[in-house]
Amino acid sequence: MAPASKRLKELAEAPLGRLLFRYSWPALVSMSLNALYAVVDRFYIGQGCGADSMAGLTLAMPVTMVFVAFGMLVGVGHSTVLSLQLGEGDRVGAEKTLGELIAFKVLFFILLPFLVYWNLDTILGWCGGRQVSAGAYAAAHDYLRLVLFFHIFSHLAFGLSAMMRAEGAAVQSMTSLAVGFGVNFILDPIFIFGLKMGISGAAWATNVAMLCSCLWAFSYYLRRRSSVRLRWRRIGIYPRLLWRATGIGLSPFLQQFAGALINLSLAAAFAKWATDDASATRQVASLGVFQSVMILTFMPILGAQQGLAPIFGYNWGARNFKRVRKTMILGLGVTAILCVLACLVQVVPPFPQLLVACFVPSAEGALRELAAGDLTLSNCMIWCIFVNVVSTTYFQAIGRPKMAILLSALRQFVCLLPCVWILPYFFRDHAFGIWLALPLSDVLANVATIPPLISHLGFLSRARSPHKSLT
Repeated sequence: MAPASKRLKELAEAPLGRLLFRYSWPALVSMSLNALYAVVDRFYIGQGCGADSMAGLTLAMPVTMVFVAFGMLVGVGHSTVLSLQLGEGDRVGAEKTLGELIAFKVLFFILLPFLVYWNLDTILGWCGGRQVSAGAYAAAHDYLRLVLFFHIFSHLAFGLSAMMRAEGAAVQSMTSLAVGFGVNFILDPIFIFGLKMGISGAAWATNVAMLCSCLWAFSYYLRRRSSVRLRWRRIGIYPRLLWRATGIGLSPFLQQFAGALINLSLAAAFAKWATDDASATRQVASLGVFQSVMILTFMPILGAQQGLAPIFGYNWGARNFKRVRKTMILGLGVTAILCVLACLVQVVPPFPQLLVACFVPSAEGALRELAAGDLTLSNCMIWCIFVNVVSTTYFQAIGRPKMAILLSALRQFVCLLPCVWILPYFFRDHAFGIWLALPLSDVLANVATIPPLISHLGFLSRARSPHKSLT
């Protein structure tokens, strides 16, 4: 049996525990490596360039998250459609999906950087750039100015990696992102310290790494090792397919866009309530540490979701509802364990202090103490979000974008964003009120997710006919 056919057979028949592990660990590594671009930059910048540069990277974070959001709109939506098409046996449709992903990403990431570049000062002002120190603002401006136009390579690599994972080529997907991370990890200290380029060095190291990852991803398809052939005549926009894929991708897009809006709001809120620019810079730098630690601790959770998604999608497309239900139960158990572990390493001493020390030098003792306390408060209830996370993955993977959008919006838009701006008015320590918004939103979103999850588990238990659909 050909490797490609074997991968599809495993999605339908292999033991779920082994299959989830096989798909999750490469997905975990892939997601971690992609996210670690920012973490590695912050590690080197935080240790060698000080609080101003760390705060500058934090101000730039919402902008880069918006780019990631548009990447997910295209990449996640098309990879989900690809899983469903392979489950249905539609090879021509799968080739069109791959071609449209490439065309759509090129279109987006040619136009979007110009819009951001022309309005960069205004955008940084929204993020709180007017309240922080001049050094922090300059660092954010320099970093974004250098990386904006190279994002096309990053998002082509990420999109093609998602398509590999959707067809079962999880290791190949991981490898394409590992190449970029390796290049970035090597070049960062050379450019930042060896060539004394500072934050500009971090930007150029990221740019070169993005390009290398993109070239490696294309090589997988050009060598014809994939289940889905990359045919140049298929590269284009297909309106009906585009509507379906973007409808599915709208959920992770909104979730990531909401994350960008939340990070922008957090930075702006800390800047608004700070007594002076030095205090604002310290609190925004603490937010940068929080973001970096969240990337490190949340990646295993997201990796598990990336492993679950093709199993959900393929077996839903094949109408194997019993297997979908078993996958759901397994996914809830695994994600719950990962969420509990993520919580423990951020609230139980001395782990918060050790994590903070990775990004703040010992000379910045006050910032270390501040960041460790903020980290403990903000993530004390993260253990309870597993229901919302798995449910969002499930509805997205089976092509139910409206429910996935609703669930992803619960935590970000409905619960967290209002709390960020309202709670500071009720506390003398305004920063405490801002950080408290995070655990409160975790609890509220998880409780609201339980009813639709129970409803779908009931459907999966009752479904017998391969033609029965959920109404």
